[in-house]
Amino acid sequence: MADDHLIGAFLEMMSAERGAAANTIAAYGRDLADYCGFLKASGSGAAKALRPSVIAYLERLDGEGLSAASVARRLSAVRQFHRFLLAEGISGDDPTRIIASPKARRGLPKILSVEEVDTLLTLAETEAGALDPVSAAGVRARRLYVLLELLYATGMRVSELVSLLRSAVMRDASFLTVTGKGERERVVPLNDRSRDALMAWVKSLEPGRFLFPAEGQSGHLERQIFGRDLKALAGRAGIAGARVSPHVLRHAFASHLLQGGANLRIVQMLLGHADISTTQIYTHVLDARLRELVEKHHPLSDD
Repeated sequence: MADDHLIGAFLEMMSAERGAAANTIAAYGRDLADYCGFLKASGSGAAKALRPSVIAYLERLDGEGLSAASVARRLSAVRQFHRFLLAEGISGDDPTRIIASPKARRGLPKILSVEEVDTLLTLAETEAGALDPVSAAGVRARRLYVLLELLYATGMRVSELVSLLRSAVMRDASFLTVTGKGERERVVPLNDRSRDALMAWVKSLEPGRFLFPAEGQSGHLERQIFGRDLKALAGRAGIAGARVSPHVLRHAFASHLLQGGANLRIVQMLLGHADISTTQIYTHVLDARLRELVEKHHPLSDD
């Protein structure tokens, strides 16, 4: 059977049995047409393709400058296609069986400098203090200031932050109990600034369940509203809004801690990462600090 007919049969199966969306079907069709075109030019076909042919195809994609993620997507389509051919008895082996998917390189996280974070916090505090505390604008300004203090003091995920319960405040507000992914709880400490801001905020609240209550269905502030208010604050501070988000401040928290000499395991615990490999995205900060220490303390550094 010609390769185009095999592709057609595979796409029919994807649609009928797996309920794949039209866009997915179209994308598989394009990827497999390109793959089978490569095989034909090499004097082969899908039913008799061997592992070296698949590897050569992936090398061609890499040579064309495709990203690791794009190559992995193409390989996924090819892999499912060959599994289909094997299951249907059209081919006797799956040439993709022991071919590993390329690993996409994680980019370095975007962060703000310590000075930029301080500018944001100072402006938020100033605006919160300049407005009538019981007015709607005053409440929003104070809420934004407290959110910023807590985010930069703890590195919480924005979803963890906006949904904090009042019961999360421990003892004299020196610690917070944070519920993260998988309902895992962790205890994070607060610095003096964030603790003072939090205690003043709590005293101003009406009785309720959440630290940042709202009228919506969830009962707490939506993350999109916080993100919008944060970008607007950044604009007023002279920082491009595209550079600022709650997640960027989480990155800043981790990076600034490591720059200050914190242990990677401690940062992992504070961020709530289940695996330290996730935290290792920040090792570029440790590398820079190690170079700085060597240059400063090595006996021949002046040479």
